[in-house]
Amino acid sequence: MDSVPGATGAILADWEGEAIEQSCVYEIYDLKVIGAHKGILLNLLKDAHQKMDAGEMKHTVITTEQQHYLTGPIGADYFLVMTLDRSAIVGLAIRHFQFAIDRMYKEIY
Repeated sequence: MDSVPGATGAILADWEGEAIEQSCVYEIYDLKVIGAHKGILLNLLKDAHQKMDAGEMKHTVITTEQQHYLTGPIGADYFLVMTLDRSAIVGLAIRHFQFAIDRMYKEIY
């Protein structure tokens, strides 16, 4: 989070949506709920993506009026979610996000 200007939260969760580690500038409970819901969406999108035979999914970006949400799988068992202010530079965030996912993958597997 520290390397991404505008990052407001990040959560590492397992395949059931259970939080492993998290950090945010708002209520931790809110981040846990966001993480669980984005994990469900990620799994649905991964399933749809696999049916299209388009290759491995790296991450998703969901943008709302107030925030951006980055979500990405870490192997088959974990995923990472990062929340960003709308003013954040999404391309820079994606770069740091993918770097974090790659590092976590190496440590976990």
